Amino acid sequence: MQHFSIYRTIIYRPLAISFSMASVTILLTRFNETADVLLNALARYSLTTLQQQLQPGAWSLGQMYTHILDDTEYYIEQMKAALATAENTTETMHTDAKAMFANNAFPDIQIAGPTTGIYIPQPESKELLVQRLSSIKATINTLYQSFDDTKPQGKTLHPGLLFFSSLEWLQFAEMHMRHHFRQKERIERALKL
Repeated sequence: MQHFSIYRTIIYRPLAISFSMASVTILLTRFNETADVLLNALARYSLTTLQQQLQPGAWSLGQMYTHILDDTEYYIEQMKAALATAENTTETMHTDAKAMFANNAFPDIQIAGPTTGIYIPQPESKELLVQRLSSIKATINTLYQSFDDTKPQGKTLHPGLLFFSSLEWLQFAEMHMRHHFRQKERIERALKL
């Protein structure tokens, strides 16, 4: 079977974020496309495949999905908080974050972050992963359907990259999901999927 790179099919050009409905539409489209890649891939996996680790201590596909879902649910809370406040508007993001946003991508490296050393449980069912990812998509789309680009937007603190606005959290969530496509492809190749 010839390996097809999903990651290469969704590499977006950098996006200058402004607080406009056009930016919201672009970000939502990109988020939905990226989430759909993950949802469609789930249809091909069995629970056994999702739970298979390549080596002790390495994440399975299911653990990777759980990590993405856990982090994205946290990002949604940050989006809501940033939309609900006008605080921290003059605060900026870290220089590393500025580079990521300018490139509209995480660096092409394996990143060790706060959750790297934390045990990520295996998924209990494939259906739960599908349900959570579908719920995340619905929540984000609902959240931004009523986006008011005339209202001052606040920012909330990212634990390592400083301050993001709600739209920056949305872009960060999509970039984070897309970043894990590389990991997904490595695991799929090793499992000969």
